[in-house]
Amino acid sequence: MKIIAVTSCPVGAAHTYMAAAALEKGAKKAGHEIQVETQGSLGFKNKHGREEITAADVLVLACDVACLERERFDGLPVLETSTKKCIKDPGAVIEQALEKVK
Repeated sequence: MKIIAVTSCPVGAAHTYMAAAALEKGAKKAGHEIQVETQGSLGFKNKHGREEITAADVLVLACDVACLERERFDGLPVLETSTKKCIKDPGAVIEQALEKVK
């Protein structure tokens, strides 16, 4: 499966990037591709373009604040969660996201 994700937290620092790293590790361990966009204090990093969005099977929104430019993802199955859940158990988050595709 191809997964795309967006992570963000109120401060846009530690949890944003910790959640991104955890999701990348969890997806790799489960044998799935993932691309993570962070919306942190430094702005967008690894911003998803039309090509990545079109190729994706599911979107994980690990946002503790509003996801910016969310309309880009219209039409994709979405799992909304928190950065804390991603950091604590990324494998479970990946499993829940894949359930959205079935």
